[in-house]
Amino acid sequence: MDLQSLCRLILVSALISLVCHPSSVTAGDIVQEDDSAPKKPGCENDFVLVKVQTWVNGIEDAEFVGVGARFGTTIVSKEKNANQRRLILSDPRDCCSFPKNKLDNDVIMVDRGNCKFTTKANNAEAANASALLIINNQKELYKMVCDPDETDLDIHIPAVMLPQDAGISLEKMLTSNSSVSVQLYSPKRPLVDIAEVFLWLMAVGTILCASYWSAWSAREAAIEQEKLLKDALDEIPNTRHVDSGGILDINTTSAVLFVVFASCFLVMLYKLMSYWFSELLVVLFCIGGVEGLQTCLVALLSRWFKRSGESYIKVPFFGAVSYLTLSVSPFCIAFAIVWAIYRNVSYAWIGQDILGIALIITVLQIVRVPKLKVGTVLLSCGFLYDIFWVFVSKKIFHESVMIVVARGDKSGEDGIPMLLKIPRIFDPWGGYSIIGFGDILLPGLLIAFSLRYDWLANKTLRAGYFMWAMIAYGLGLLVTYIALNLMDGHGQPALLYIVPFTLGTFLTLGRKRGDLRLLWTSGEADRPCPHVRLEHQNIGELSNEK
Repeated sequence: MDLQSLCRLILVSALISLVCHPSSVTAGDIVQEDDSAPKKPGCENDFVLVKVQTWVNGIEDAEFVGVGARFGTTIVSKEKNANQRRLILSDPRDCCSFPKNKLDNDVIMVDRGNCKFTTKANNAEAANASALLIINNQKELYKMVCDPDETDLDIHIPAVMLPQDAGISLEKMLTSNSSVSVQLYSPKRPLVDIAEVFLWLMAVGTILCASYWSAWSAREAAIEQEKLLKDALDEIPNTRHVDSGGILDINTTSAVLFVVFASCFLVMLYKLMSYWFSELLVVLFCIGGVEGLQTCLVALLSRWFKRSGESYIKVPFFGAVSYLTLSVSPFCIAFAIVWAIYRNVSYAWIGQDILGIALIITVLQIVRVPKLKVGTVLLSCGFLYDIFWVFVSKKIFHESVMIVVARGDKSGEDGIPMLLKIPRIFDPWGGYSIIGFGDILLPGLLIAFSLRYDWLANKTLRAGYFMWAMIAYGLGLLVTYIALNLMDGHGQPALLYIVPFTLGTFLTLGRKRGDLRLLWTSGEADRPCPHVRLEHQNIGELSNEK
């Protein structure tokens, strides 16, 4: 493997290392697993996110998000059924003893610590509070549970944990001699959000476009080789290298190295993730996005501006560059810069998705799986990689490395940019549905291979493998979203579902049709050689003359 190919391998591995789970980004991170908080009588509520809407002097103000406790009464789900109550700051602040405040069905705000959560709740209820807000001593949310020795609980007010920054804001409101009231309710998420439908279409459409581009390029290369053979050239290039400038065919060793490099890069992100490192990722994403967008636009526009696409000029450090590329580059660079500057605004996801899709399509055009054996090794390694870094890494690092990196917990940013995302339109909690590049790139390499094989083997859509591979990928991604909803939004490794569907379908069809050996070993259908056909034709003509 030459140096240029190795560099490409490392770059693509860096992208694939960000294989992320489709999930919803919500306000606040709930730490502590459900299985560590068993239910028992008087302490059997489901953990739910709670909206805390505030009013200052009768004017609607900020909204905060907390999490309901295992104990206490359940919180209403509809805003119209939630009562607006006055907010009081507890005295003493920890509410570990009976409050000195005079409460009249008010909501009391207390600090975490010094006694049990249930003790605070009992004291608040005895003081005639209608609800309890406990302010955490950290930025995260914490699930409030009961101690193992608490067997007889009878708490009749709801208790909600709020993050530290929310408590600071509420305390400022209360200490400014303002009248503050709050409303607590916990709206339910829709079973399916339209964002997931659009994200599914986006992922499937990206692979579809990339596969047709890759197959078209392969067919053009095959046609060019046939022309060279018919012209009886002395030195006939190998099919894989005709008109394949910049194409990287990976092998089984490269497939394994993908996962090795990807794992190392992921751990580096996890350990070094900070604000400056996040900014570095944004810069790298912009560079890749510019290259991808430029490649896609040049390929598209060259059909109408063929002369500009075939006319070149030498540029320092870049070599020969077409006039069409020079014309498109300023727009692509400006687009990426504008996105980077305004990436935190509400509509910035559009620019991120455009750059991301262009980058994925370009990578699927540059990197190719030459045969089914390589595709099987690559997807199998990706399958294990996804499971390990989402689930098994919890045992080693005490948290899911993949999920922490995807959300950008340690960077102060809203996650890394190597994602496709769409805002959850009908979700009262907002956030985004996201999918990592790797969940499109890895299956996309195998699906693009299937279409190249079908076209070069002159197979129909139904008799080929591409259509079935695309359907299998779509079903695998659909099952991923179903699992995500069944798991109440907990991160799911998409390749856990996509790989068995896609690879399993390919292997099963290949074996059933008798093509498995050919797909596994060579990846190309047997085609008659043009110069052999020409030789037979000449022999036939000579025989006729005699």
